[in-house]
Amino acid sequence: MIRVENLSKRFGEIQAIQDVSFTVNDGEILGFLGPNGAGKSTTLRIITTYLTPTAGQVTVDNLDVATESAQVRARIGYLPEQNPLYVEMTAYDQLRFAAAARGITGQAFATALRRVSGECGLKEVIHRPIGELSKGYRQRVGLAQAIIHDPEILILDEPTSGLDPNQIAEIRGLIKQLGREKTVIISSHILQEVQAVADRMIILNKGRVVADGTTAELMAGFEGQARLNLEVKNATDKSIATLTGRFPEIKIQEQTTRDGVSSLALEYPTGRDLREQIFGYAVEAGWVLLEMSRQQAQLEDLFRSLTLEEGGAHA
Repeated sequence: MIRVENLSKRFGEIQAIQDVSFTVNDGEILGFLGPNGAGKSTTLRIITTYLTPTAGQVTVDNLDVATESAQVRARIGYLPEQNPLYVEMTAYDQLRFAAAARGITGQAFATALRRVSGECGLKEVIHRPIGELSKGYRQRVGLAQAIIHDPEILILDEPTSGLDPNQIAEIRGLIKQLGREKTVIISSHILQEVQAVADRMIILNKGRVVADGTTAELMAGFEGQARLNLEVKNATDKSIATLTGRFPEIKIQEQTTRDGVSSLALEYPTGRDLREQIFGYAVEAGWVLLEMSRQQAQLEDLFRSLTLEEGGAHA
């Protein structure tokens, strides 16, 4: 288990994170989500012992990252946002170098290499220079390097940054596969990226935790706005204005008319279902209703409501 308690970090006058607290359970895939500059990378660098906190404590399996860093590093595999590879090396040499730094040599390295090259799909490129590999394969080498010592915990900072859609899908699948056996923290500023692989998410903004839970738990307490799309005939500007006058909670976000058909995008609080009232008004106003479709508030709406404030912290 990873336990983060009241963690803060300052860089001079800049407060990167403040009073951050959360736990990560064994075998869990945790998504660490937030806009650029929210403090995600700073938090992960402290967990992985690359930075010391200004205040607070982090423990990994009851080991303090500040005073027992060597034991913590033995348990963690870390892929930072800037993949630390020597491009003049082959993938084989890079992995041998990383393994040797952890005391894995000889037959132990041969066994570890077979495992990670199979898990990360590197067999076809293992003897090619890293500088000649695609970004997707470089990420695979970085992942292989992070798990060469078979760690219990895997921490990935923006692992799909700069990849094309096919490469993203491949890395997602690999992360899910690794998550069956390891505790994983994956950070991203892209909601869909975290949602695709994580069991639970933490949303960070301006250096503070603003949400923590599963998708269902996060959405349960969020009202947000429902969106209703209408296509109608015979709607005049006056009759549309009368609709919003009668129901002030309705906001018209988009309105277009083409060939006598008006397309309206309405928003109103999800706590009220106004479809019946809107249908009744359409009949009263003499509209011919061609289509009515509702979109409920999505996790993206919650994310935006929590993170689209002015200002921000630093990563």
